[in-house]
Amino acid sequence: MLIFGSMSKRKFDHIALAALSAPGTNTPDDRFFYEPLLSAHPTGKCKTFFLNKEMEHTLWISSMTGGFEGASKINHLLAEACAEFGLGMGLGSCRSLLKSDEYFDDFNLRPILGPDRPFFANIGIAQLEKLMLEKKLQKIHDLVDRLQTDGLIIHINPAQEWLQPEGDRFRHPPVEVIAAFLEELNEQYLIVVKEVGQGMGPESIRQLLKLKIDAFEFGAFGGTNFSNIEIMRNPGKSSQFIFPLATFGHNADEMLSWINDEVIDHSVHCKNLIVSGGIRNFLDGYYYIEKSTLPALYGMANVLLQHAMESKQDLFDFINAEIRGYNFASHFLSVRK
Repeated sequence: MLIFGSMSKRKFDHIALAALSAPGTNTPDDRFFYEPLLSAHPTGKCKTFFLNKEMEHTLWISSMTGGFEGASKINHLLAEACAEFGLGMGLGSCRSLLKSDEYFDDFNLRPILGPDRPFFANIGIAQLEKLMLEKKLQKIHDLVDRLQTDGLIIHINPAQEWLQPEGDRFRHPPVEVIAAFLEELNEQYLIVVKEVGQGMGPESIRQLLKLKIDAFEFGAFGGTNFSNIEIMRNPGKSSQFIFPLATFGHNADEMLSWINDEVIDHSVHCKNLIVSGGIRNFLDGYYYIEKSTLPALYGMANVLLQHAMESKQDLFDFINAEIRGYNFASHFLSVRK
């Protein structure tokens, strides 16, 4: 059957697809009120500031990978996306650079991002503790300087380290290590703290927000679960026995509720959040940003990684769709209280 003219074709598509979109095939997202009368279509960008740097959109590229063959291409694609769409980015663990520059190009992304977008190095709390005990913190300062980052992400991962056969063991509680580091750092550069897939409970959040950190990234339960990854890396009966250690954690809803309560009840130094862990799309991002008492971004890692591994075009198409979807949501949806 031939349909002539763009309008006729569009109307035919409407009829042909109407049955597929009928009520019952989709479940409405009951987190929002849809207000179609109260706004015009968006014409600009959802600009925001993160730690004094402007971003063109509220999407943060969360820490992912580096230090192995093939990571350089992925990281360079992600950096190109940051430059193209005006996003911010956290590097994957830079631990390898503390020992040698073999994989320096995997992480040397500032020339691609340009000077104006937020960009952070990343090390684990175990490496921070070790360097503090050895009085070698200059290695971290040099890392931040060489990569021209705005600061450092410290990732907290006791469950992952415990489950790794080659994992590190913490000699001190992470909150004490971070506090001591901040005292020695004396605000030379910005500090972000994050978990790596299981989030944090209310007392950890309370203690963390007492410190002079600049931002907190959730790494909530519901996204990539690095404890489970370590179990799957080492298959066998013992892995089955220890699997319960990958089943606990705190999702973004819980964590945001505790943070909002803490901000309302106490003065906190932390001024920005990155809500990550189980963020599926722009509606999740919009929901959490609107609910947050502190200025917030939404972070994605694995979803972006999958698109980057497919192709540059696929990655860019996905991010463009995220931006378009978020822009619409910010004009026509309001979060139910």
